Amino acid sequence: MTDTIPSTDTLGSSTGGFRSKDVRTDDAVWASIAREEKRQQDQLELIASENHASPEVIAAMGTALTNKYAEGYPGRRYYGGCEFVDEVEDLARDRARELFGSERANVQPHSGTQANMAAFMALIDPGDKVLAMSLDHGGHLSHGHPKNFSGVFYEFHSYGVEKGTERVDMDQVRDQAKAVRPKLLLAGASAYSRPLDFAAFAEIAREVDALLMVDMAHIAGLVAGGVHESPVPHADVVTLTTHKTLRGPRGGMILCPKDRIVKINSALFPGGQGGPLMHVIAAKAIAFREAQQDSFKAYAAQVVRNASVLADTLTEHGIRIVSGGTDNHVMLVDVGSIGLSGAAAEDALHRVDITCNKNLIPFDERPPMEASGVRLGTAAITTRGLDEGDMKSLGGWIAETLKAPEDEAVIGRVRGAVAELTGRKPIYH
Repeated sequence: MTDTIPSTDTLGSSTGGFRSKDVRTDDAVWASIAREEKRQQDQLELIASENHASPEVIAAMGTALTNKYAEGYPGRRYYGGCEFVDEVEDLARDRARELFGSERANVQPHSGTQANMAAFMALIDPGDKVLAMSLDHGGHLSHGHPKNFSGVFYEFHSYGVEKGTERVDMDQVRDQAKAVRPKLLLAGASAYSRPLDFAAFAEIAREVDALLMVDMAHIAGLVAGGVHESPVPHADVVTLTTHKTLRGPRGGMILCPKDRIVKINSALFPGGQGGPLMHVIAAKAIAFREAQQDSFKAYAAQVVRNASVLADTLTEHGIRIVSGGTDNHVMLVDVGSIGLSGAAAEDALHRVDITCNKNLIPFDERPPMEASGVRLGTAAITTRGLDEGDMKSLGGWIAETLKAPEDEAVIGRVRGAVAELTGRKPIYH
């Protein structure tokens, strides 16, 4: 049988025909998409770097903007026909600046890592020293992993958490900065549950004549929602992702003062990227508008409350939380404290339709692919409407599962409870 390719007439017009079901002829791809949609609906998403974007954000990514090449920036493109995508990018930039109180914004990074690459290129030279949080203690791959561009092209040194408190000690950071004398001090993490003192980082950077960069990929939505201190007033450059707590499309962004935007823009294009993804930038603009609403502020506050209750509930069930709790959306659960590896815990929870990821904990003696912890986050489950009462139930189900990972009766009972909750509180109404 010959596949039928839709004609331009079938694709429709500005009424939205591009997204209509009558263009769906690739059954194999759409079947996989349908299964993924069902998986997301049926499972509780506790991966801290994931969220559920709104239908409008998702719709923007399926528009004709994907057809347009727009290398360069609004008003200075390398292609013609960019007048309307210029409007979209200007909207996104203006909304980003207003949302975060930044003088300038670059909304083109395809990811947080590419935002970080551009920031490094704009701020320092290859071979320069960078002081950042240790990957073993909660830092990100783009903060110096030896196989990542950051570790290949720059000389990274690391600070970490203290063994007793499992928190960052700013006096220790100051001592390390004075010893290393980095050109760039980097604050930010992917698995740290306590606030970072941005003012103190800025003070240390000035003391050692370094620039300060903050990667707020994980906490961007909490900053936008007013429940976490903003690094923007303190940092020379701030990078972030738009899809975690900010609940937008997958992508990155860079915020900076006006005197740094020329170098930032050049470092991103042509430095590290080609054409921007204009359909994703449109989705970012929509997400920034959503984040300006009072309902988003209420959402961000609920994310933090939910995380606190979930951490406390797990503690009550005898499972240790790294640093004793959380002040944001994420927590590191020390499953080694109950005799499990992170990999085994991840697998056990997946069997009951709770999704998470294994994660190193500070001073972990296990290798990364085994680990002694799991990382849990509350951004996605808060989007689907879960509250403090649900967190107490969820904490009990997690504890019950992890303490009896091979007990089929427990697995069946918890999976049934999860199914009842996900059915009662769907992602999309």
